Amino acid sequence: MNNVNNIFRSFVSVLCLTGLMISPAYAKKSDCWVDIFDDAHYRGTKHRINGPKKLPNLHNVKGKNWDKKIESIVVGPSAIAILFENKNFKLTLAEMANHPVLMKSLGITKQDVLDDSELIFQPGIKVHNFGEFHFNHKIRSIKVNCTK
Repeated sequence: MNNVNNIFRSFVSVLCLTGLMISPAYAKKSDCWVDIFDDAHYRGTKHRINGPKKLPNLHNVKGKNWDKKIESIVVGPSAIAILFENKNFKLTLAEMANHPVLMKSLGITKQDVLDDSELIFQPGIKVHNFGEFHFNHKIRSIKVNCTK
């Protein structure tokens, strides 16, 4: 009986390592997506980004240039969308964070730097217009993380 158990365990290990076994966690990834739109109120051209995914730039997403063109999004039920104002997930005011005296004199906090450079949206969120966040025509890179 021990030999049968060992053979079964070896077989399952091989299946897992080769990716042939479908796990419940894999099935849940179908809920991990973000729909992007090039117009406000979920209109215009739409593209779904299935996660997990990192797009360091948006110049060629399925043949379309989305750089600074995303106006609204819908976040899937198992996704977290992180939208950046710069390419390669760089924070806009990150360099200023290296100069705390200057930041203090301008009344800028570290949280202001983060808030101004990226937006994070939890599962199920819909943003009908990025103008509400002073982020319209600014999105240049995206990360889609999966919660499950």
